[in-house]
Amino acid sequence: MYKWLLLFVWAVAICSGCGGSHSAKSAEYSQAKPSVQPSRMAMIAPASPAESQHLEKETFSADVMTIVPQQAGQVPGNAPQPQPVPAPVTGLPEPGKQKTEEFHTEAYDRIYENPFLAAAQNPLSTFSIDVDTASYANMRRFLTQNTMPPKDSVRLEELINYFTYDYQPPQDNTPFASHIEITQCPWNVEHRLVRIALKGREIVMDKRPLSNLVFLLDVSGSMEDPNKLPLLKSGLKLLVDQLGENDRVAIVVYAGASGLVLPSTTCSHKEKVLAAMEELAAGGSTNGGEGIELAYRVAIENFIKGGTNRIILATDGDFNVGATDQGSLLRLIEEKAKSGVFLTVLGFGMGNYKDSTLEKLADKGNGNYAYIDTISEARKSLVEQMSGTLITIAKDVKIQVDFNPALVQAYRLLGYENRMLRAEDFKDDTKDAGEIGAGHTVTALYEIVPAGKPMSLPDVDPSKYQSQGQVTEAAKSGELLTVRIRYKEPTGDTSKPLEFPVQEQMKKLTQSSQDFRFAAAVALFGMILRDSKYKGNGTLDLVWELAAEAKGEDKGGYRAEFLQLVKKAQEISKR
Repeated sequence: MYKWLLLFVWAVAICSGCGGSHSAKSAEYSQAKPSVQPSRMAMIAPASPAESQHLEKETFSADVMTIVPQQAGQVPGNAPQPQPVPAPVTGLPEPGKQKTEEFHTEAYDRIYENPFLAAAQNPLSTFSIDVDTASYANMRRFLTQNTMPPKDSVRLEELINYFTYDYQPPQDNTPFASHIEITQCPWNVEHRLVRIALKGREIVMDKRPLSNLVFLLDVSGSMEDPNKLPLLKSGLKLLVDQLGENDRVAIVVYAGASGLVLPSTTCSHKEKVLAAMEELAAGGSTNGGEGIELAYRVAIENFIKGGTNRIILATDGDFNVGATDQGSLLRLIEEKAKSGVFLTVLGFGMGNYKDSTLEKLADKGNGNYAYIDTISEARKSLVEQMSGTLITIAKDVKIQVDFNPALVQAYRLLGYENRMLRAEDFKDDTKDAGEIGAGHTVTALYEIVPAGKPMSLPDVDPSKYQSQGQVTEAAKSGELLTVRIRYKEPTGDTSKPLEFPVQEQMKKLTQSSQDFRFAAAVALFGMILRDSKYKGNGTLDLVWELAAEAKGEDKGGYRAEFLQLVKKAQEISKR
């Protein structure tokens, strides 16, 4: 009996200990749990009555939510206890430490690579130019973190056009000059590589038109990380420092609601512009549509005829309130673009980054798209290439290449998959296309299979109603192809044509220009990152060899950085 009594007492003691442990952990959790306290964002007053008299007097405030940890000893009903020290907020993760689950909410459109097309059945290749560079900086972010980028985040044209090339500017009144070169294809010596390049007219900074800029800034809770809103502020300060005293800046923010933080203010009051940005803080949800509406309204009210009228949207693209779906946002931007106000999109951050949305917004807003991952990238986009970013010299620029089937069996455009146009879109002035900025370079590469070379192409039944393969006298002229370009003046509605016939030529790879070889290396690198079935005999070693030999003068050190990224990819691929 005594034995059973001891066992009973022992069991009760164990159960009591378990309950006490559970209660202690619950109390600890309740003390450490943060509370959510609403606050209001303070709006900064206008610079002066004179500068804001043409704006509506109403301003908007943004509702934000601030997470505040409970202080030690402040939990009701509990005695003061030591609290765990919260982990410090950090910026970029250490190389190799990025959690893979954070990438699961990043959004990239699926890329279906352009195939080889038979010149006899498809002689015309038509596409819109693209001067975006976001994909390159985003790719660099992944490789720096010892991770290969998602395949669909790699857009070849944005990798190639990240770099500037030594193309000569136009010598006449046209907004750009063309430069065409043909050589052996590095990853398949039986094929040829054609480079079609444009160089925009350069504008001296002290002769640029006055600027009417509206900074449309995402200050929602998703922007609180150091590589988002803090980096955004630092980058835009660099741009403001470059503006003249007669340039104008307004600041519109959006979170749960949109707000006019700073009415359009001349840069003779730069201190007020900088102070307004410094006061911004992140919190709340993301109502991008409402912010877009307000930003365009401010830009239109302060429109400078003959000047630079542009909205600079800075965000991670995580729209979750108001117009959130891509269709609604794109229709909104398309409608606003008719006002003559252009759009620049700057992407920030990681984890929930919405590349797909931002790339489309820039496209429909007659603008450009860059990803800012470092202050150096901000300086490149907003200071070194300020003219190209802000000043549009031609809009709706389209390229159409007419291949001679007598000399070309098949061809493939590298990249530009989401910029492809139908042949009938080329002369249709209602069809939107890309813009080119002052001093910008645009490069497109075609891989072509010469006539008579072995090539496996899809079998297509001929039409029973018309004959294929009938060539004209021009096919006997020795022309390999003809490049046609259409563009509009920045304020024009009617396109102007340019045409450049290209004679058959063959140049060894070693005889081609440094710029050509470097662009080819970058294109091959992108194909390898995408694991493209068209990479042929291309390897990372070949990429390194091509790029190292074609590095050239390398102003800014961007080509040297590319070589480092190739080495990083080699290291990752060997794991």
